[in-house]
Amino acid sequence: MASEDVKSSETAVSTIVNLAEEAKLARARETVVKAPNYAVLSICKSLVAGGVAGGVSRTAVAPLERLKILLQVQNPHSIKYNGTIQGLKYIWRTEGFRGLFKGNGTNCARIVPNSAVKFFSYEQASKAILLLYQQQTGNEDAQLTPLLRLGAGACAGIIAMSATYPMDMVRGRITVQTEKSPYQYRGMLHALSTVLKEEGPRALYKGWLPSVIGVVPYVGLNFAVYESLKDWLVKSKAFGLVEDGELGVTTRLACGAAAGTVGQTVAYPLDVIRRRMQMVGWSNASSVVAGDGRVKAPLEYNGMIDAFRKTVRHEGFGALYKGLVPNSVKVVPSISIAFVTYEVVKDILGVEIRISD
Repeated sequence: MASEDVKSSETAVSTIVNLAEEAKLARARETVVKAPNYAVLSICKSLVAGGVAGGVSRTAVAPLERLKILLQVQNPHSIKYNGTIQGLKYIWRTEGFRGLFKGNGTNCARIVPNSAVKFFSYEQASKAILLLYQQQTGNEDAQLTPLLRLGAGACAGIIAMSATYPMDMVRGRITVQTEKSPYQYRGMLHALSTVLKEEGPRALYKGWLPSVIGVVPYVGLNFAVYESLKDWLVKSKAFGLVEDGELGVTTRLACGAAAGTVGQTVAYPLDVIRRRMQMVGWSNASSVVAGDGRVKAPLEYNGMIDAFRKTVRHEGFGALYKGLVPNSVKVVPSISIAFVTYEVVKDILGVEIRISD
């Protein structure tokens, strides 16, 4: 049975590789002038590839994502989740298997358009920035520097995050709901309408400012480190990792892992503050946030700076890194799978626009 499984896995991998190679060859042989709607079709395929990449990567690490958010916002006077292993066991014991994936549907509904817009925006922003850079330097062969890649990645992240932020806000609240919560959101649309009715439209953008600030180091460094590592490995042919002018899947996974680790470490305190600000004003807050009738931590923040100050004053500097361990564990496979899935799907779909262009 084991040998049969291995053979079937090899066959599946070979099929995917062959499809990708056939797509490349087809594009290489293509000499016919493309129709005007070809660009639109290519853009749509690029968006689909980005959406698939985001959905697949987030679903793979959904339990760790939920635990991270629970650790970030739980009431410090009513600790229920105390570490990665204990936290996952507690969720399993109290909420079952479905509890591990609570909020994942909403997360996928948000991350698919978010990832699609983010990847596509990065490609367009990098092309525009490269064109301006070549015009200013007068060098048509000039390439993007790491700093310029950072700018393109930051622009892409801000556009994508802003477009889908209300979905992320309610996703955070749905994720921390438990069976003991006094009021249950029945889903993303119900949560959006409830927040809009009870707290007003501005509530849908609570925590937006630290999110924007965090986009620069997180998304920007993700793209910049990933692309720079790829370019360096291809040009230097270091460690013998380049075959036929391209990097293998394993190498691209390693580049994505390094990029994700750098980005999340720098931006993590801003993510904690963002989540905490999203919980403010929730009149029927989950017991995870409000506590179980005990002394409550101050949840009223007058802005990002006030949230930082109160968090550090009442819980110490370490509170800014609550949930970092499960986040570190998940970010490696999540970011890596997202990048590799994106490029593989684009090869299969026959899209000519590539991140590495």
